[in-house]
Amino acid sequence: MVKKSNQQRDLFDSERSFRLLVEGLADYALYLLDPNGIITSWNVGGERIKGYSSSEILGQHFSRFYTETDRANGKPARALRIAREKGRYEEEGWRVRKDGTFFWASVVIDPIYEDGELVGFAKITRDITERRDAQLKLEAMQKQLAESQKFDALGQLTGGVAHDFNNLLMIISGSLHILKRGTHNDAKLHRAISAIDTATKRGAVLTNQLLTFARRQSVNPQTIDFAERIAAIREVLDAGIGSSVRLVFDFERGAWPITADVAELETALLNLVINARDAMPDGGTVTIGTRNIVLDEPPHVGEFVAISVADTGLGIPADVLDRIFEPFFTTKPIGKGTGLGLSQVHGFAHQAGGTVKVSSQLGKGATFTILLPRGSNAPAREASEAAPFRGSGTVLLVEDNPDVASVSTGLLEQLGYNVRRVADAEAALRELEKNGVDFVFSDIVMPGRMDGLSLAQHLRRVHPRLPILLATGYSDAAAHVRGDFPILRKPYEIHELSEAIAKLPR
Repeated sequence: MVKKSNQQRDLFDSERSFRLLVEGLADYALYLLDPNGIITSWNVGGERIKGYSSSEILGQHFSRFYTETDRANGKPARALRIAREKGRYEEEGWRVRKDGTFFWASVVIDPIYEDGELVGFAKITRDITERRDAQLKLEAMQKQLAESQKFDALGQLTGGVAHDFNNLLMIISGSLHILKRGTHNDAKLHRAISAIDTATKRGAVLTNQLLTFARRQSVNPQTIDFAERIAAIREVLDAGIGSSVRLVFDFERGAWPITADVAELETALLNLVINARDAMPDGGTVTIGTRNIVLDEPPHVGEFVAISVADTGLGIPADVLDRIFEPFFTTKPIGKGTGLGLSQVHGFAHQAGGTVKVSSQLGKGATFTILLPRGSNAPAREASEAAPFRGSGTVLLVEDNPDVASVSTGLLEQLGYNVRRVADAEAALRELEKNGVDFVFSDIVMPGRMDGLSLAQHLRRVHPRLPILLATGYSDAAAHVRGDFPILRKPYEIHELSEAIAKLPR
């Protein structure tokens, strides 16, 4: 009898300890259900997580923790059925607290049997909202990293191709200029040369878009009043959008100036407007807007201006959104687009220190938003157009490609200069030790230990008054010039070369 009494006391103590443990667990909602889902026990964890005291919730059906949609779909009953049939039910999903707020829950339901008969269910719920948020943030960062790596790889490829292609275009365009001078009396030959010239200019535009995407384009960032810039290119935008589409402006009062390359900004806007037009075959409205925003999450922190281009067109399918900024990707019919317009927008925004985002809804249109850094200086005003410049004197041409050097020499000679050409920076320094020149015209990308930018920086130290003009079709080094030296983009024509020389300090 004493032995049986001791066993009963031990069992009572064990049950009491277990009950105290369950009731004291604050991080887990541990409670029991009867076979129909009615709550028969409750612990402090349930009160902390779900907000109900035991007096409020005992005798209630556990389905009140589910969302209205889940209840309508029969999810609570299905969970009990699966637990009974499979021996356990596990899931993660939204649950509702007493105050109506949602939390992300990890749920386990186990059936309880006595003598082979189902007597109820044991249910464990954890609030894992913070863990889920951290996981989603990690996945977003991983996706952003993968996207960045993909675009960097594409940028390396497209930048390298564009570099070689620009040298070819330089040779073609320069040679065409020389040929044009001797074709005045041959109309057929003149038309052929004009066609080649047009194709060359088109190739230069495409190459420029590739370089902008690759963020290898040499840029001239300056402070811009966006409203004034829009007014200056209004006619171009109207021509690009056509007569069936209405162009609307929605600029925030007191909009900050922005910092960007003017030419690249105008190209990006035109690309977005043309894309919006093509998305509205039956006409519609394109709205260009601006607003000031302050960002506080890396990688973009600080004051920015959001420039949006919104259309009322067809919208972009969700399976396409992730690819629209890739070079040569297009959903337009063959011959209707190069697939480089949005690539240029993407590269421009990121090279300017900002980013571009897109939102879309099928049948309701799309909105592209470019974020650009706030300008810190007063907006630059356009200078009056320089008169044609014809010079004299001697120029030291530093160019390793003999064909490009031949074309550049011909253009410089037409402008009245004597040209001395060397193939690399070391040879340029030796030449300058022996003979003086009026200015140096150097490519940036060159073989050897010193590229064109390093040469220019060295010459600035030892010959501070010597004018220096740099040229490039593609260069990582060009991104570090930051206005220290003027840069002429390849392929250039004789009037562009003339204007660049005319602006050199004397």
